[in-house]
Parts: sequence; structure tokens; C-alpha cells
Amino acid sequence: MPQPPAEHPSASTSLMPPVGSAGQGGGATYGGQPGTPAPPNSPAPGSGGFSQPTTYAKGQPTPPRGTRVGGNTPPGGTPVPGGAPRRPAAAPAAAGPGLGRTRKARLRVTKADPWSVMKVSFLLSVAVGIVIIVAAAVLWMTLDSLGVFDSLAKTLKEVTAGEAPNSGIDLMDYVGFGKVMTFTSLIAVVDVVLLTALSTLSAFIYNAAAGFTGGIELTLAEED
Repeated sequence: MPQPPAEHPSASTSLMPPVGSAGQGGGATYGGQPGTPAPPNSPAPGSGGFSQPTTYAKGQPTPPRGTRVGGNTPPGGTPVPGGAPRRPAAAPAAAGPGLGRTRKARLRVTKADPWSVMKVSFLLSVAVGIVIIVAAAVLWMTLDSLGVFDSLAKTLKEVTAGEAPNSGIDLMDYVGFGKVMTFTSLIAVVDVVLLTALSTLSAFIYNAAAGFTGGIELTLAEED
């Protein structure tokens, strides 16, 4: 009994085009007729319809959630057709020594607290008084060790001596160590009182003058 001839696989009579050729190059045919060209904004073949990932540099602000940003969109600009994806910017080189930036600020002293001025001036005047007392003691002991007081006392006694014995003036009765230190301590106490009072009064005068002139302007500089 004769058998029907076997069909060859390539001899298919289907009018459907191959699946892989559909939509390629915008010139796919269906049944020998040209198809509709692909739209210009369609994704490239093989991309799967996904956009290129966007890379952000360290410290760069990111757009709000839900904002569509293409891979070739510049920061805060319009997408550039055909542009390359953004790459992280290189970190700036560290500035060498001596290349720091100097910042300046202008400040104005509009008021001085009299109480704080009085406290500071009192402490400073006390320190000045102590320095005066110590300096006077050191100076007196230095002159006495050099014999200055003895020679001056001898010369003064010879000049002022009369016929009576021991009738001359003794210099050490006036410039002795005890008398010198007493006089120096009195000067230091007066110095403390006067400096404290004058400084406090100066604070009141400055506040009154600053109300009319605005105060003293200061320029401060800071290096990074």
C-alpha cells in the first residue's frame, strides 16, 4: 500500500512571519506587506524597556522620590538625547599648607558691662600694685648693696654738719627700707582704688557715647 509523502519542515505554508523578525528595524512585514515603523522614543532592542541607571556622586543631592530621571540627565537640567550616563565626579584635591581661605567678620562693641569692667580693672590694678611693691624692694636692695645710700648719707652729713657733733642730717632716716616700703604700699593702694574707679566710670561713659555713635567696630579674621 503506497504511503503519503513526508512534509519537509521548511516547506511550511504559514503566512505568519517569524517571531524574532517582528519589530526589528521598523521594517517588519506581515504577509509580504510593510509594517508600521517603530516610534522614535521606543527603547533599543535588547534593552528590555528599562532606562539606564543613574549614578550620583558622594554628597550630591538626589531628586525627590517618584521623580523620573534618565541616565543622561544633568543635575537640575533637561535630558540630553544620546548623552553618556553621568559618572561620579572626582574628589577635589586637598589644599596644601598656606592655601587656606581667610574669612573676615566685622563686629561692633555696642555696650560694656560696668560690673565686669570693674572686676577686671580691680584685678589688674592689684597686679600692678604688687609689681610696684616688688620692684621698689628690689631696687632699694640693689642700691644698698652697691653702697649708694652710704656714700650719699656720708656726703649729706658732712655738708649739713655744724659745730655740734652729730648735728648733720642722716639720709637713712628718710630713705630707710621700712619707710620706702610703707610709702610704696600706700602708692599701690591708691593705684588700686583710682584704676578701679576710673575704669568703671569709663565704662559708663563709653556706653553713653556708643548710644550715639554705634560703638567701636572690630574686624576679626579666621583662617580655615
